[in-house]
Amino acid sequence: MSPIVVIAILLAIVLAAIVVLVLINRGEARFTFDIGGQAPRASGGGDNSTEKGFKNRLIGLSIFSGGIIGVLFTRLWAMQLVSADEYTKQAELNRTRTISTVATRGRILDRNGVELVTNRPSLVVVASSEVANNDVVVQHLANILGMPPIAVRRKIQDQTEGAQSLRTVAVDVSRRVVSYIDEHQYLFEGIHIEERAQRHYPLGTTCAHVLGYTGSPTSEQLEAAAQDDSDSSIRYESGDTVGQAGIEYQYESVLQGVRGEQTVYVDADGNVLDYATSIEARSGSDITLTIDSNVQRAAEESLAKIIKKVREKGNDTCDSGSAVCIDVTNGEVIALASYPTFSPNDFVGGISNDDWEMLSSEEAGNPLMNRVIAGQYPSASTIKPLSTFAALNYGIASSDSHYVCTGFWTGFGQEYGQYCWAHEGHGEVNLREGIVYSCDTVFYEIGKGFFLSDNKEGLQETFRRWGLGQKSGIDLPAEAAGRVPDADWKWNYFTEADDYARSWQGGDTTNLVIGQGDLLVTPLQMACVYAGIATRGNLMRPHLLKSVSTAAGSGSVIEYQSQPMLSVEEQDSSFDLVHDGLQGVIYEESAAQASHFINMKETVAGKTGTAERSGEEPTGWFIAYVPADDPKYVVASCIERGGYGSTCAMYVVRDIMGALYNEPDTSDEVDTSGVR
Repeated sequence: MSPIVVIAILLAIVLAAIVVLVLINRGEARFTFDIGGQAPRASGGGDNSTEKGFKNRLIGLSIFSGGIIGVLFTRLWAMQLVSADEYTKQAELNRTRTISTVATRGRILDRNGVELVTNRPSLVVVASSEVANNDVVVQHLANILGMPPIAVRRKIQDQTEGAQSLRTVAVDVSRRVVSYIDEHQYLFEGIHIEERAQRHYPLGTTCAHVLGYTGSPTSEQLEAAAQDDSDSSIRYESGDTVGQAGIEYQYESVLQGVRGEQTVYVDADGNVLDYATSIEARSGSDITLTIDSNVQRAAEESLAKIIKKVREKGNDTCDSGSAVCIDVTNGEVIALASYPTFSPNDFVGGISNDDWEMLSSEEAGNPLMNRVIAGQYPSASTIKPLSTFAALNYGIASSDSHYVCTGFWTGFGQEYGQYCWAHEGHGEVNLREGIVYSCDTVFYEIGKGFFLSDNKEGLQETFRRWGLGQKSGIDLPAEAAGRVPDADWKWNYFTEADDYARSWQGGDTTNLVIGQGDLLVTPLQMACVYAGIATRGNLMRPHLLKSVSTAAGSGSVIEYQSQPMLSVEEQDSSFDLVHDGLQGVIYEESAAQASHFINMKETVAGKTGTAERSGEEPTGWFIAYVPADDPKYVVASCIERGGYGSTCAMYVVRDIMGALYNEPDTSDEVDTSGVR
């Protein structure tokens, strides 16, 4: 009740009280004074007649009734004048309802304008709310759609689209279903067919792990949206298309658009009588990615081809791999591929439980897993450039250091001896040659030097300075951080072992220095490391977003601004030594390997790696940057259980470089040296 109404009621009560007092005083004057100055005496005594009592009661009733009427008139005045606008609004709300309309989702394009994700028309079966109470119609609809009746009823009862909105029952229905419903309208009272925009991925499986997929909002997303009252919140309704993975999820707020509104007039039962004003839905913004669809396709085709070849040679445990290409100057991701892959189109309109279980299963190779950002592996010998930086920084080695490799290193004693990958030994080698030929003995000596020095964790500190053990911050969900093991981690991780086994040992350091043991990295992390090596310590944050175009018609474009991720300082002489060593890997390590790169105009620098795990085939690595003298791109590939890096991952990197420079690999030589 408003303050004005309260004041008016109080005034009416006070006025009534005053009237009552006046009337009582006039009616109860029972004494007079004698003019002659005598003492006062009664002037007739009290009037106790029946007529007098009835008159008093009548006056009291009149006063009471007048007070009530006054209060009612005051309230009526307040309702008519003071609260008229409020009641008018409430009356209007009782006769109108607002129905939301779906906004078209924004497209996703590659760097050259090729459509990676667009929208296509889709036929949708919708139903009015009262159909839920019609068992016959529900059963007919369930039969023709191939859905359980209870599922159909639940979709019709779902009010998240609005009480007066038609409820979405099924999307992407066939022309056969539409024709049957149209021809048998008497069986489907309250059922309608609408045409809506549906997500479409024209390139099929290409770029699937980058793009992700869409689906209906989950109960958690609906609840979170309902509780979020911020200006930037998105209001979801059942039947919406929502990003659930990849770029579709990462840039949901950009792609989603803004729903429209349609005001309708309804009767007392909520039935729509007429349509009033409407606000058009605003389409989501288009996104342009840094991806080059041609290079992306080459990466995916190469992964599938090489894994197939490895399996044909008898290694049937090789079933997965990944590859990534980054522009080292600005962090733009040119290609990002993971195998096995999937088709985002399978998720449009909903995915069956059987298909979901298959895509999520280990037996199928976890096709939904983006191995570039979420796969974690020992880095193997690709870590040796960082181990070299650490050795030079902490005085464990110098550019003049020399080592003798016999194939079996016994730096911690014969019983703790470790093999070099070349069991016959490399003979006398220096630090550069240790990189070129990936000599494990050189790096065992470096590991021993750290273990016996005052800087026992100099390797770990160097690895972390270069970004290992932490996320890169790429604009994709579900990125893994990897692991750089140290003494504290080992002690806390192996809690059931005895104290000696939990303690950091010399063998832990010699494993770490060659990228084995408990070290875990992602392919993206290692690509960023080599991008930093190529640019002498300037690591740009990897990203997939290139620009955002606002809703169609405005033409406004927002360009992504590249950001530095890390700046690592190393001595120029150290960079020179590592660059020289990595270029030597490509052209000196193996003649067969070199044959695949000498047919390119651009010079290449890179490193092989072979990560060993007990009881399974090794995981092969190859990472390279090009041109070596003025780096533009870094390309990394990792093939799980694929064998030596030079016999599997190297081919994928070469194929991607061939797509970048239009210089396909013309060599058919196979490296049999077993370089790791």
